[in-house]
Amino acid sequence: MNGTIVTVFVVIFALITVMGFVAARWRAGDMDLLHEWGLGGRRFGTFVAWFLIGGDLYTAYTFIAVPALMFGAGAIGFFAVPYTIIIYPLLYLVFPRLWSVAKKHGYVTVSEFVGGRYRNRWLTLAIAATGLLATMPYIALQLVGIQVVIGAMGLSGDLPILIAFVILAAFTYTSGLRAPAMIAFVKDGLIYLVVIVAIFAIPAQLGGWGAVFAKIPAAKLLLAAPKGASVGAYGAYATLAFGSAAALFFYPHAITGILSSQSRQVVRRNAALLPAYSLILGLLALFGFLAIAKGVGTLPGDVAGFKTFGPNFAVPALILASFPSWFAGVAFAAIAVGALVPAAVMSIAAANLFTRDIYRPFFAPDCPPAAEAQVAKIVSLVVKLGALAFVLFLPFKYAIQLQFLGGIWISQTVPSILIGLYTRALNGWALLVGWAAGMAVGSWMVAALHFAGTVYPLHLFGVLVPGYAAVWALATNLVVSVVLSVVFNLLASDRDRDETVPADYFT
Repeated sequence: MNGTIVTVFVVIFALITVMGFVAARWRAGDMDLLHEWGLGGRRFGTFVAWFLIGGDLYTAYTFIAVPALMFGAGAIGFFAVPYTIIIYPLLYLVFPRLWSVAKKHGYVTVSEFVGGRYRNRWLTLAIAATGLLATMPYIALQLVGIQVVIGAMGLSGDLPILIAFVILAAFTYTSGLRAPAMIAFVKDGLIYLVVIVAIFAIPAQLGGWGAVFAKIPAAKLLLAAPKGASVGAYGAYATLAFGSAAALFFYPHAITGILSSQSRQVVRRNAALLPAYSLILGLLALFGFLAIAKGVGTLPGDVAGFKTFGPNFAVPALILASFPSWFAGVAFAAIAVGALVPAAVMSIAAANLFTRDIYRPFFAPDCPPAAEAQVAKIVSLVVKLGALAFVLFLPFKYAIQLQFLGGIWISQTVPSILIGLYTRALNGWALLVGWAAGMAVGSWMVAALHFAGTVYPLHLFGVLVPGYAAVWALATNLVVSVVLSVVFNLLASDRDRDETVPADYFT
């Protein structure tokens, strides 16, 4: 254990903890109301929303998982850069519309929109349950990030991560969404500091970027060329980028960040400003190559870390090998806080879903606002425990597979939400059957891969196409939903019961 690293880490983490509890008084509201606890009262302007949305999208996935994939598998990890470029036009075009509907009707979750749009409580339940399920592995990814950093500091056992877990649970319970919104300022500042220093200092230590790339094996610099009747890694790369882009803003935590904005103009401005994070993501991805060039994994002190955490240890090992202890402490604190902020938002979003779309309509229709908020606070604690199961029981070599798994499930909500924002041509029951088909196909593909991966090879027109299971599942979902909608709409007699705003509201 390095005393300097641990001391710096603990001081920064203590500061973050204090901020988390103080946040309850920031732009104070009645925490007995769900929209105050779970959406910050819908009062976040452009500046705060930029840090919050960026904070809950750029997570341990960015700081640990993507560089680990680059370190272990090479260029395939760069899929994360184009996918984050694809998503912002979608944010600009689609989500201001969703914000308007939610604001007008007081919706706290996207499942409420689906319920108002289609008047099908079972479809609403399915969308809410999917959001809960998909959030679990994403929170688990954040816990892996914290776990790896704690291990890199030489702290053994489960006690350190349990302490971090309790701190996260405590300030989420008391301060709601205001806590991660306030902490995001510090988190992003630390991340920018670490990335900027590292991206100049480490290549300088190694003789420049030319020397860095000269040490990268040719097989990792570029995607392998397809052989025979197969698109090879090209199919995996393209579908991972497309499938991840299709899923990202439909996660409950992303939608929670959007709905907490004070206006639809704030959402649009953030669609223009958030690509700045994509630059940081691209630089962080290169940390995987820097780790290879540095010889990480072959250094004597790396043996235990890589034995325990595998490729996910690449970035902490790189930091330990490149910087003095005090800066390593700052960097590790940045990574841990970078995992803590999105984990808080995710647990809040999941709690909103359960309370508003499962507990209230199915168990307590007359639940008073204070009781509703109390249930959400308790569920936010339970969700974190569920995430631990994914860390403990699923054998993923790369932490990024946890995000891929969540993406398979959450992408099955896209037809009901995205198409529903513009037309009611699809039938609610057909969407429910399509959702079930997509969930079954995606989950079966991952099970067929023994939960060790999410890229499933399909034979299409005589060509082998390895592709992200989320894309295959979403395609199944869309085909079933469209075909059955044609049939069901001919039989339906109550399709005029849409409770969302009329089309001219948006003009």
